[in-house]
Amino acid sequence: MTDPIAAAARATPDPLARRIRGLSDRAIAWLFVAPTIFLLLAINIFPLIWTVRLSFTNYRANRPNEEVEWVGLRNYIRILTDDGIWANMQTTAHFLFWTLFFQVLIGFTLAWLINRKFKGNDLLTTLIVLPMMLSPAVVGNFWTFLYQPQIGLVNYVVELVTGTPASSFSMLGPGGLAKWSIILVDTWMWTPFVMLICLAGLRSIPDYIYEAAEIDRASKWRQFWTITIPMVLPFLMLAVLFRGIENFKMFDMVVLLTGGGPGNETLLASIDLKREAFEKWRTGYSSAYAIILFVTVFGLASIYVKALNKVKER
Repeated sequence: MTDPIAAAARATPDPLARRIRGLSDRAIAWLFVAPTIFLLLAINIFPLIWTVRLSFTNYRANRPNEEVEWVGLRNYIRILTDDGIWANMQTTAHFLFWTLFFQVLIGFTLAWLINRKFKGNDLLTTLIVLPMMLSPAVVGNFWTFLYQPQIGLVNYVVELVTGTPASSFSMLGPGGLAKWSIILVDTWMWTPFVMLICLAGLRSIPDYIYEAAEIDRASKWRQFWTITIPMVLPFLMLAVLFRGIENFKMFDMVVLLTGGGPGNETLLASIDLKREAFEKWRTGYSSAYAIILFVTVFGLASIYVKALNKVKER
């Protein structure tokens, strides 16, 4: 049987073979890594530098032939002194807090239950994970149907609980519960993700630790607080980091469900940025807005990662 490596070596032209033999291991490594680095520079670094440059101008993408004026820090000052933007940031913080709270609470509970091996465990895990496999477009349309005033299942549940006629209000309309409706959808979709991370943390705890605790006559409650929670905490924090970053920049689900309305009730910072950039075409202003959001996320994530590393070192 012919050795494929030897055959490839024989098929390589002599000039090219001599050049390859003359390269060091480091040069060959850079040769393989270079395309990826170039791609990252083209897709991530260059647009970031270009956005920073645009943030100091009054450039509008829908008027490319107009003269671009250098405005310095004016865009940043206008954004940081705009009460409407601060209100949008508060709405974003509200959305972040409650989605993370419910996803961590429910996700960890589901992981703890599934970790206790029982009949039908695998089937239940598969069913729970299904929502996160769906695209946001499918989830948005599905829940929009459930929220319809006339035929929506959610409104009838509210009617049973509160006595309010199901057709008299819309969960996504003015006077409804638009914020909580979106939090419910995001929790339904992404709790399985948190559950899987917590489940990985629970299954990484060696059994002998619990056996030693039982020998010391530690109660189940004490084992939970002194063994389970501390050892799963890094996984929980990692899940919060991933979901926090994703939810901070999320707009697709909110737009699909409410169009960014009603009013400013569900106007997240990411949706406001999208409106400034692609509806009002204030490209320079929206570039400054994007840089401020990027610095905010990057700064908070850096502080959080340091805290996560300290927890891991314990």
